[in-house]
Amino acid sequence: MKKFFLSRLILITAILIPAVESYSQSPANTDIRLYALDGGHLYFKNMGIFYDTGEHENEPGEMAVPCYLIKHGKDWLLWDTGNGDAIASQPAGVKKLGIQFTVNKTLVSQLKQLGLKPSDIRYVALSHLHPDHSGNIALFPTANFLISKNEMKWAFSLPTPSSVQRKLIEPLKSAKVITLEGDTDLFGDGSLRIIRTPGHTPGHQSLLLKLAGAGNVMITGDLYHTKETYEKKLVDAGNYSRSDELASFDRFDKLVRNLKARVILQHSPEDFSTLPLFPKYLE
Repeated sequence: MKKFFLSRLILITAILIPAVESYSQSPANTDIRLYALDGGHLYFKNMGIFYDTGEHENEPGEMAVPCYLIKHGKDWLLWDTGNGDAIASQPAGVKKLGIQFTVNKTLVSQLKQLGLKPSDIRYVALSHLHPDHSGNIALFPTANFLISKNEMKWAFSLPTPSSVQRKLIEPLKSAKVITLEGDTDLFGDGSLRIIRTPGHTPGHQSLLLKLAGAGNVMITGDLYHTKETYEKKLVDAGNYSRSDELASFDRFDKLVRNLKARVILQHSPEDFSTLPLFPKYLE
């Protein structure tokens, strides 16, 4: 496995990106914008899979699947890639892992509204490699992918984890992958930090932004799935490590409190609806 990664992946060490050292830095005269893109929806017959203590067993539900596009000066970063544009050709969506995946608007069409092509996106950062986050990896062959080292090792292990779709992540073998081992301040100005929050998966990450007007904004990834799991600190039944997830809850919540940050629960339809309607943006 080690030889596979050394020979097939272009690995750039995280040392090339400054680590997070201070949460008080401010971006200097840089235009930073946050766009909320529609990456699809998920429909569940049993929401109990998101609670390991028995809540909502056999109750139906749905979740939003946003992708977040960040403009930093002349650079563009995409946070997660959604369900996958190929699903848009299936009006009823497709069923994976017992979940219905749908896509009403392709990611490519939304980028086009801003005059962008996939090749214009310099960075693609992935909270983790589940299929509702990795569905469009293949659209960005020229991007620099920012992924946890532990996530890569886990997702490409054999046998493939049941919650990973190998065909969706295969393009990473020939991509430029920047493997991260801790928190990362991507631009070195404190404006965009990828925060290590393992538990849901071994290398799960969350996103911390500092915007000129909106202030600090924290996007959860799948650290929390619903408002109830956030408010009550309930653990996902499918988590990789319960102890790691609880530790990540604690750290995330302390960052939110100390930074007076706005929290965006990534899969929450309610939180998605509070953001400026694309192509408008938060700044």
